[in-house]
Amino acid sequence: MKPPANSTSAKKEAFGPGLVRNPSQTCLRPESLATRNRERGGAYVKPILWTAILVLLVYVAIKVVPVLVAEYEFQDSMQDIARNASATGGTVDKIRAAVLKEAEKDELPVQSDDVKVTGSNHNVRINVDYTVTVDLNVYQWTFNFHPAVSNDSLL
Repeated sequence: MKPPANSTSAKKEAFGPGLVRNPSQTCLRPESLATRNRERGGAYVKPILWTAILVLLVYVAIKVVPVLVAEYEFQDSMQDIARNASATGGTVDKIRAAVLKEAEKDELPVQSDDVKVTGSNHNVRINVDYTVTVDLNVYQWTFNFHPAVSNDSLL
């Protein structure tokens, strides 16, 4: 049975899925707008997830980058020590002491046994093996470094 022609449901005209026109209003409005907004909560998960990943990467970088920079500076200092030793003819013990002093300056856990110096005449080779552990609160990341420099004489 059809509703009477003057009822409000009969006055509404359908304009597509979810859109109706009420004669008292001049514009179209989505009737299911409130329902759709409640169901869109999943759209906020991706930005939160990407923000968490970005924060995690920044945190790891803050912890790890200083260790890598210190290793690079230490290797550069070792190269300078090797150049000076070949130019001045330093002994193995003096070279080892200079390397240990540089490691202490860079706050690296290098012991005397970790430094291997070989040299003859003006050829100097320095090898150092040491380990640094970075505490990331949920994981202990261990870096094994093996810087090696040599200053072979051209003559």
